[in-house]
Amino acid sequence: MAIDKVVSASITDSSVTSAKVASGVLQSNFRNIIINGDMSIAQRGTSATSIDSSNDGYLTMDRWIHIQQADDSNTGKTSMTQSTTVPTGQGFAKSMKIDCTTAQTSISGTNSRVVVSQRFEGQMLQYLKKGTSSAESLTCSFWVRSNKTGTYICALRDKDNSRDIAKSYTISSADTWEKKTITFEGDTTGAFDNDNARSLDIIWGLAAGSDYSSGTLQTTWGTANNANVLVGQVNLMDSTSNEWYITGVQLEAGTSASDFEFLPFDVQLNRCYRYFHIGGASCGRSASSTGGTTYYTYPLQMRGSPSITLLDGTSIGEKAGRMHIDGISAYNITSGVIGDANSKSCKLQHTGSGLTSGEALGILGNPYSFASEL
Repeated sequence: MAIDKVVSASITDSSVTSAKVASGVLQSNFRNIIINGDMSIAQRGTSATSIDSSNDGYLTMDRWIHIQQADDSNTGKTSMTQSTTVPTGQGFAKSMKIDCTTAQTSISGTNSRVVVSQRFEGQMLQYLKKGTSSAESLTCSFWVRSNKTGTYICALRDKDNSRDIAKSYTISSADTWEKKTITFEGDTTGAFDNDNARSLDIIWGLAAGSDYSSGTLQTTWGTANNANVLVGQVNLMDSTSNEWYITGVQLEAGTSASDFEFLPFDVQLNRCYRYFHIGGASCGRSASSTGGTTYYTYPLQMRGSPSITLLDGTSIGEKAGRMHIDGISAYNITSGVIGDANSKSCKLQHTGSGLTSGEALGILGNPYSFASEL
């Protein structure tokens, strides 16, 4: 068509269809509720080992929490890794791998489960219109692979109103990437709170004790009941040969799955910074021979006031830092305390030795992690 022939009359709703344009052109930006669904960001590190109920949590890939809840009778352990095993030809470079490293042939404990999950703020979900007659359905699509075939569970939990829905999916072929699509119907009961607190969890089951599997699978929205969440879930923990991979995770409004929404690396990283980052390079002054104060602005507004952890106060590097007096003498950081914190900035109080009171103090490197996870 000639340029002068492209007019409004030629571009009607009925003539512009997905089949006539490149993949993704008609799809809105940031439709994926999941952050880091391609597993590309791993600020904490690419591997965590010997995971059990004493050390589970946010360990490797950003925004993904690994929960290994168990009573004293369960001794199974896993590792969590950012893997390069990915489905061929789909555009993914990374996946999450959960590997059973110490077997638990029977999940006998009553309060026991192994899951991976992502959690969401209520203010991010208002457009879903949950709790109204116009509540949106949610469709989850993902690529998954395991040597252990059988039934697995994917579930949603509304934390604000204590409501659940769970669906099963089947891994049919061992050691083969399979794409799964699950639709959760909209819930007309209970609105999400419009704040920065935890409102919704999406959960992938890997193993479950009786407290999480002894009931009837909750395939429609209803009052939360742990016994109905992971019914029928295979036990990935029954052999050290077992491993489970996932990537390309997308959760979106509607009843059908669109193509995975690839975001630029820097955009995805900034989304993760809201919940976790590594930093601390800042300036201030020494208050005594053993400590000083600096003032630090986060690279992006965080979800709330963060907690901090000293990673390394003895060297200079990506995840390390030392206290410099007047930019010349360097002293090790032995501890750090956060103060006057909000979602944008904080005061850092560093402890060490060898300082001179009243001199300029600079923190080089990135000795602290800042976490405001859900």
